[in-house]
Amino acid sequence: MGARRQGWFNFNRNGYASAVKRMFFFLCIFCSLICPAQQLELERVERLLSEMKTDSAAFLIERINPGSWQEIDRAKYHYLKGSVHFSRSFHDLAFAELIEARKIFLSLDAACKIALTDLLILEVLSHQPNSLVPSQPFLDEFIEASSSCGNPVDEAIAYSKLAVVYLKVDDGKNALLYFDKAINLANALHEESHAINWTFNKGVVHNTTLKQYDSALYYFKLTAPFYSKNQNYENLSYNYNNQAEAYKKLGDYKTAIEFYRKADSIPLRRFNLKTKRIYYENIAEAYGKMAKYDSAYAYLIKLIKVKDTINEVSQNVNMAKIKEQYDNERLRADTLELDAKRTQNRNIALGLGGGLFAVSSIGLLWFKNSKRKQRIIEQQREIEIRKAEKLLKEQELATIDAMVEGQEKERERLASELHDSVGATLAAARMQFEYLKNNRAHHEDRRDLYETTAALLEDAYAEIRAMAHAKNDGVIAKNGLLPAVQKLVKNASVSKNLRIDLNYFGLNERLENSLEITLFRIIQELVTNIIKHSGASEAMISLTQLEDSLSVIVEDNGIGFEFDPLNSQSGMGLNNIERRVEKIEGSMAVDSTPGKGTTILIDIPI
Repeated sequence: MGARRQGWFNFNRNGYASAVKRMFFFLCIFCSLICPAQQLELERVERLLSEMKTDSAAFLIERINPGSWQEIDRAKYHYLKGSVHFSRSFHDLAFAELIEARKIFLSLDAACKIALTDLLILEVLSHQPNSLVPSQPFLDEFIEASSSCGNPVDEAIAYSKLAVVYLKVDDGKNALLYFDKAINLANALHEESHAINWTFNKGVVHNTTLKQYDSALYYFKLTAPFYSKNQNYENLSYNYNNQAEAYKKLGDYKTAIEFYRKADSIPLRRFNLKTKRIYYENIAEAYGKMAKYDSAYAYLIKLIKVKDTINEVSQNVNMAKIKEQYDNERLRADTLELDAKRTQNRNIALGLGGGLFAVSSIGLLWFKNSKRKQRIIEQQREIEIRKAEKLLKEQELATIDAMVEGQEKERERLASELHDSVGATLAAARMQFEYLKNNRAHHEDRRDLYETTAALLEDAYAEIRAMAHAKNDGVIAKNGLLPAVQKLVKNASVSKNLRIDLNYFGLNERLENSLEITLFRIIQELVTNIIKHSGASEAMISLTQLEDSLSVIVEDNGIGFEFDPLNSQSGMGLNNIERRVEKIEGSMAVDSTPGKGTTILIDIPI
């Protein structure tokens, strides 16, 4: 490198100094015009990834064309695209993009960027079982660069990666040794999040390699409150799954099932498919240990569906091909580099003149067009803002119309019930009173008529009271949704033939009253369907509230049914529930098979 630089100065020292200055001046103008736009696009993708909005990040990055970008920006584009694929469990695609980013960083001699890419490649390989690509070369390069790239925590990360290497070969003693080194260094640097994650990994070592399940539970329960407090739902879900594994290995299958369900009830924004595969496989095994073969079979069916979506063998083969192609390209590049050095000095003078002319021309054109493009972008933004405001107004009007329509239908329903049920009972009581009134002189003692009339009035009172309970059931009162559902579960479980369990996460604050009422009506109708139609002995209701959504899962072990979403007559009245879900802009999925029970999943934005 030094010899080549010396030859450059000998060639250009006298005749080209002023030309070089002018060229760099125009290059600065050129970059100042095109760099902000592409940097803005990449920053938006990076922000969406940090917010776990992987689908939005994927949609945005697929629209980007980096063909004319500078090398450093193209490398960052491939790095971020690899991160998007990794978050969506497409590991072979992620590996291909990261290898492309690494090649560009290598050509730019960006050692720290290469180390950062190596770290993500190691993460991809660690999530791919039976990988055909060795991770050791990437780990060695990352460890070598971590001490010189200016970020002290990289050394701790390197220790943690070494610990993972020992864990994979069942060397629990050395795995704990290097996790402790990483934790001590992270604590010294006040990197609490890293320290907690590696403490959790110590629990994994005890749970897998060392078979010390009580120690594993100690570390899992030590780290779970941190994840809950900091709303790190992905790691909290993994924590619950590992606790369940420890309980299962200790033979406490009932507690294991409880923690598996807690883990499965938390929606995941990253690695959803592969994580669900692990959860379903673990739950099926636990049910099998408990001899609950129907439940085990149901989760095996779910497992098969997820495995069909993930083809790990194909991903491993693709990653191995990409690695082989990358190694061959590096070998060819080393061979061609010598030839390139011989011709570089000869071509540089011509390239400088042509490059200067091209850059100055392009810079002038960009300078003229940039303001016009900026005006077009601003106009498009204003149009989008107006469209969004119009859509919001239309949604507000639609919500008001739906509320009025719902209130009117509720009044009609109550009027119908009063007329058909209570009205008939009161009419019978009135006829008894008329008879007693007209025959007082002829019947001195008609105690049986009085008792019959009293019974009719008692029936009318009970019917009105039942309607009032069905109308409110605690939701319109001061307590809110969760106490009302708890009361509903308690009342429905009075019979010894049906037991309903309630699991909930979040729900620390009240929702908007009309939303609580609608949600309670939905759950109430689902429970009524279970009681009337399913023939189930066990049912479970799960309520999970996150920052921007609320998830409701209702499942039973009843007779199930053949659900056809195109047939309005199938599903035992589920169309009414689906219409209620649509009115609050939610979504509903039904999973039912005859003889295998029913699971209904509802997601509501809040």
